[in-house]
Amino acid sequence: MLLGKSLNICEKKLSFLEKLSKIWVANNTLLCVGLDPDISRIPVHLSKTENPLFEFCKEIVDSTADLVCAFKPQIAYFSAQSAENQLEMLTNYIQCNYPHIPIILDAKRGDIGVTADQYAIEAFQRYQADAVTINPYMGYDAAEPFLKHSDKGVILLCRTSNPSAADIQDLLIGDAPLYQHIAKLAMTKWNGNNNCLLVMGATWPKQMEEVREIVGDMPFLVPGVGAQGADIEALIKAGQTKNGAGLIINSSRAVIYADSSADFANSARHIAKDLRDTINQYRNSKN
Repeated sequence: MLLGKSLNICEKKLSFLEKLSKIWVANNTLLCVGLDPDISRIPVHLSKTENPLFEFCKEIVDSTADLVCAFKPQIAYFSAQSAENQLEMLTNYIQCNYPHIPIILDAKRGDIGVTADQYAIEAFQRYQADAVTINPYMGYDAAEPFLKHSDKGVILLCRTSNPSAADIQDLLIGDAPLYQHIAKLAMTKWNGNNNCLLVMGATWPKQMEEVREIVGDMPFLVPGVGAQGADIEALIKAGQTKNGAGLIINSSRAVIYADSSADFANSARHIAKDLRDTINQYRNSKN
């Protein structure tokens, strides 16, 4: 078990972007492991325990902690099983044992006013997340309750990895697609605390390259690697920054469901290490 590699951050509370910048270097990785615990797919020996989603994710975390730059629990998998308490247990476990690893709560929240305030409390206080994904399509007053937490990352959906993303995100606003308009807002009017990030799907490297030109070194959360079959070389060339960073490349199902046996955590580690090394191969060749 890989515990206590804290990099002494307890001496000073770091912002999300500070933690991210440090772990990109310390672990030499751009890989994020998504924690999407489907109760129907976790190993049988864990499904019978009192807290099966927590126990499953805990073993994934312990087996991959030295290979990742973040963990990304998806709230829906816990909520669907009335297991929000297990998500709290998980985020508390990560914060206590791996405080140097950022936690991204994948919640895709989006609402206005006092409701958005409550969603921010949920993400940053209840679940102790360092960053949260949000839907920007209700405008600034839906994002501001998150953005005002200056030490937290606010990750805006921009050009997502799903096949039908173009239905909405490619609609023209003037002479530019909507996703570019979102990127410009994130870079300018919404980024007063320098805590905006963007979701950029790995399956769309051309669009990723366009957005990189707009936002400079702003980090991207990149879904679509692994089960969705994105081209790792293409996304690295399109999205990495000049220093070989700038990306949080997420893989969920391909890692956590690599094996359904009692040895699932070791199998997850093997896949995660291969992904980390493949990413670094292309990342390093560009530097």
